[in-house]
Amino acid sequence: MRDINTETLKLTKRAENNTINLVSSFVELGPVIPVLSIPESQVIYGRRGTGKTHILRYLDNSIHNRKECSIYLDMRVIGSTGGIYADERLPLKERATRLLSDTLIAIHERILEKITKAEEPYVTAEILPLLDEFVTSATEVIVDGTVATEKTENTSLSESRSLHMGVKSGSQLTLDSKLSLGIDTKNCESKRTSASGSEKLRVHFGSLNSAASKLIAKLPKQRLWIILDEWSEVPLDLQPFLADLLRRTLFPTPGVAIKIAAIAQRSNFRIPDGNSTYIGLEPGADVAGSLNLDEFLVFDNEAPRAMEFFGTMLHRHLKSISDDQDIFSSKYPEPRNLINDLFTQINAFEEFVRASEGVPRDAINILSLAAQRADKSKISVPDVRIAAKNWYSRYKSKAIASRQEAIELLNWIIDEVIQHRQAKAFLVPSDLNNDLIDFLYDARVLHILREGISAQDIPGKRFNVYSIDYGCYVDLINTIKAPKGLFQADDNEKYSEVPQNDYRSIRRAILDIQDFKRRTHSLF
Repeated sequence: MRDINTETLKLTKRAENNTINLVSSFVELGPVIPVLSIPESQVIYGRRGTGKTHILRYLDNSIHNRKECSIYLDMRVIGSTGGIYADERLPLKERATRLLSDTLIAIHERILEKITKAEEPYVTAEILPLLDEFVTSATEVIVDGTVATEKTENTSLSESRSLHMGVKSGSQLTLDSKLSLGIDTKNCESKRTSASGSEKLRVHFGSLNSAASKLIAKLPKQRLWIILDEWSEVPLDLQPFLADLLRRTLFPTPGVAIKIAAIAQRSNFRIPDGNSTYIGLEPGADVAGSLNLDEFLVFDNEAPRAMEFFGTMLHRHLKSISDDQDIFSSKYPEPRNLINDLFTQINAFEEFVRASEGVPRDAINILSLAAQRADKSKISVPDVRIAAKNWYSRYKSKAIASRQEAIELLNWIIDEVIQHRQAKAFLVPSDLNNDLIDFLYDARVLHILREGISAQDIPGKRFNVYSIDYGCYVDLINTIKAPKGLFQADDNEKYSEVPQNDYRSIRRAILDIQDFKRRTHSLF
C-alpha cells in the first residue's frame, strides 16, 4: 500500500480526538468563525459529523489567544448524579434546577482552572473570593417541608422570713430585735425549632447575577465566553427550562457571550407557558441569528466550494498527523498536489465529494474505506462508490433500523423519487412537521439543500429541497434506473441540477407525504 493511502487510515483513529493539531487541521468554512467571534450569544446547528465540535474548539483557542477568558463545556459530562436528569419520577423543576446548578458549578471549575494555569497570572486575590460567591449562589440549599417550633416557660417563686429578739443585761437593759423578709422569683424560657422535609437546590437569580457581574469585572477585558457543546444530549423536556434559567441568570450579565452547539432535530429551546409568554430562548430576540453548518458543504448546493473545502480538509488533516510535516509540505505544497497523488483523476475526487454529502465525518470514513480497497493504487471512481455503499450499509442504514416506519418511508421515497422520476431530490412544504423526515435527516440519509423556496405557479407556498443520500442510489449508477438529475422540474423531461430560490414550475418535484400515509396506513 502506498504511504499516502496508509496515512489516510490514521484519520479515522486520530482526527476525532486530534486536540494537539486542532488549529493546524482547521479549515475555514465561509463566514462561520467571523460570525461566531462576535461577542453575542448564538446557536450553531449541524448534524453529527458536520464539524460543530471542531469549530467550537477552534473558537475557544482563538479567544484564548486574544487573552480573554473562554470556557468549553461538554454537556454530556455535566453533573455527577448519573441518570438523575432523565428520572421522570422527580419534579421537572427540580431536575432543571439541579442541571443548572451543575452547569454553573462546571463553569466555576473551568474558570478556576483557567486562572490557576494561566501563563499571565490573573489577580487571584480578587477573583477567588468572587468565585466562591458565584458558586455559593449556584448551590444554595433549602429545606422543603414543615417547620415546627417548640416553646417552654418555667417560673419559680421562693419566699423566706425570720424574726430575732434578744435582751442584754448590764448597766442598762437593752432590747434587740431583727426582722428579715426575702422573695426570690426565677423565670426560665426555652425555644426549640425543628424542620423536617427534603433538601432542595435554589438558585437566586438576583444574587447569582450580581456575583457573576462582579466576577466578570475582574476577568481580562471584562468578558467571559461560555461554549456549550452537545446541547442535544440534554433530555428534551429539560432543554427549554435550562435555556430559560440561563436566560435569566447569565444572559443579562454584561460581558457574557454564550455559544451553543445543537442538532436542530434534537433541540427544544422554547415552549409556550400558556400566558402568551414562553419558557426558554427565543431565536433572534434572546440570542443572535443562528448558523446551520448543513447549508454550506452539500455538493449539489455549490460544487466548487464543496470541492475546495474537502480538498483543503484532507490536506491539512493529513499534514497534521504526518510524522514529518516538513517532508509532507515539500511533497504536497498545495491540496491539488495531494489530490493528484491520492485519486486517479479529478472525477474520482469529485465523486468522493459528492458521496460525502457535505459531512466531514462521512468523508473521512469513506476515504478510509476507499484507500483500503485501492491498496497500493490510486483511488478510483469505483473505489469511491463501493466505499460509499459499504459506509452506508454498515453504519447509516443500521442507525435507522430502530424505527420500522422510518425504513418504510425511506424505501417509499427511494421508489417514488428515484425509480419513478429518475431524480435524486424532492420538495416538501416548509410548514410540514414530520418527525420521520426529521429522523431520516438527522441520520444523514436525507439532506437539506435549500429552505423556503417559492414557486411562481403556487403563490404563498414555501418548500424545502431534500436530496437522497448517495449511498441510497449508488447501486443504480450506470443502470437505466440511475438518477438523471437533482429533480425533474416539469413534465418535459427537464432536470434541474442546481436548486434555485425561485422555480417556475415544481409541481412534479413535490412529494406527497399524505400519499405515503394512505398507502401504508402508517401513523406519524
